[in-house]
Amino acid sequence: MPATTRPPAQHVPVAVLVRGDLVEGVHHGSMAVLGPGGEPLAAVGDVEAPVYPRSALKPLQSVAMLRHGLDLPADLLAVATSSHSGEDVHLAAVRRVLELGGFGPDDLRNAPDLPLGELEHARWRVAGRAPERLAQNCSGKHAAMLLTCRVNGWDPATYLDPAHPLQRAVADTVAELTGAAPAAASTDGCGAPLFAVPLTGLARAVGRLAAAGAGTPEGRVADAVRSFPELVAGEGRDTTALLRAVPGIVAKDGVEAVQVAALPDGSAVAVKIADGGARARMPVAAVGLALLGVAADALAPFASQPVLGGGAVVGELRGLPLPGTSPGDAPGA
Repeated sequence: MPATTRPPAQHVPVAVLVRGDLVEGVHHGSMAVLGPGGEPLAAVGDVEAPVYPRSALKPLQSVAMLRHGLDLPADLLAVATSSHSGEDVHLAAVRRVLELGGFGPDDLRNAPDLPLGELEHARWRVAGRAPERLAQNCSGKHAAMLLTCRVNGWDPATYLDPAHPLQRAVADTVAELTGAAPAAASTDGCGAPLFAVPLTGLARAVGRLAAAGAGTPEGRVADAVRSFPELVAGEGRDTTALLRAVPGIVAKDGVEAVQVAALPDGSAVAVKIADGGARARMPVAAVGLALLGVAADALAPFASQPVLGGGAVVGELRGLPLPGTSPGDAPGA
């Protein structure tokens, strides 16, 4: 391990894959569950170790842009906060954001990629299309960053520079909403600056958005996410399904198995799966949401995933109960 690398977080088992009567696999991770006032209700694993939220940071980035003059209707604000699948509706929305600032797809500085959605990815490949900046799942955020630069008279060509006024504003907003200065900084897969925060801080920040008043930057982002779940992710994506299943919830996922979700009273859950295994992200989050009082029937589609043998269900992947509870207390049990 290089001398400059931080020690790994002290994650613990949070999910198991059971086949028959045998635990076949174990996912380690951490989860912070906070009450309406930000008070800790449960801490599983190492919730104070810094993690990169990846795309779960996007709601905070959107708040920063709104605070600095960005003004978008709710549907375009949702796509600015999205990790979209690359459906036609997503690409059209990103183009609308770009056009508001007099930009085109060539002005984007995110990394070119194929669409994130499975169907859209397959169609792109079959058509022989090359990776494009517009198709990359973060293009909505980058389009909004360009528009924010236009509103403020900032240089749009260098908007990804960590020293750019836009990125300094994002860093300040992240620190304010999470309650702590970022513990580390790097570059996200799309090319944007990325800030490491503890799970408690991430949950606190998104809880503040979910409980914010209408018309505030925080409240506008929360309302956009709630109102347009199909633009925040896409059809067939679990975050879109969760936004539709639980009234008033604000939720966002991030690559490397990060999930955050908050209820209108400000209570919130933030999850990190140590091995980056996305399959465990939502079952673990469901355990935390159950503690916050979300109904078991609403959580049932997210609480477990079937394990197949010969085409038949022979087991499941499920989140482990919180310490001090029994297996029967788990959502969907």
